[in-house]
Amino acid sequence: MTSQLDADMFDPACPSSVMPFRIGDKWTAMVVLCLEHGPRRFSELRVPLRTITPKVLTETLRAMERDGLVTRTSYDENPPRVEYALTPLGRSLLTLVEAARAWCRENMSELLAARRSSDLSSRDPSPAPTPARPGSDEQRAR
Repeated sequence: MTSQLDADMFDPACPSSVMPFRIGDKWTAMVVLCLEHGPRRFSELRVPLRTITPKVLTETLRAMERDGLVTRTSYDENPPRVEYALTPLGRSLLTLVEAARAWCRENMSELLAARRSSDLSSRDPSPAPTPARPGSDEQRAR
């Protein structure tokens, strides 16, 4: 039997379906943190986000702009300059990001211990049996 909560959760109109980022989507949250203290250029964002590819950063910024989380301002200069800044809506995510960071600080050692335990238990401790070679004692005994 499906509960009302289950029905609401999977309803296409459920607010969770339009969340600006998934739990674990580190780039959106990290861009929010990078823009916390003011506008930055694309190249300035790449410095603290050194492992992000330009393509992924571009996609992330476009999605954030589409969702109204950042503004993109182009300046008619030579060379052209573009800056990204948090909107009030984007700034409101800082509270959510800080809550997630606090959770991580409080629970990271337990989470990592659980992962290590799971990784160890998923390994097969016994080596795979080696197939008998033709003509070996094992095959002759059969």
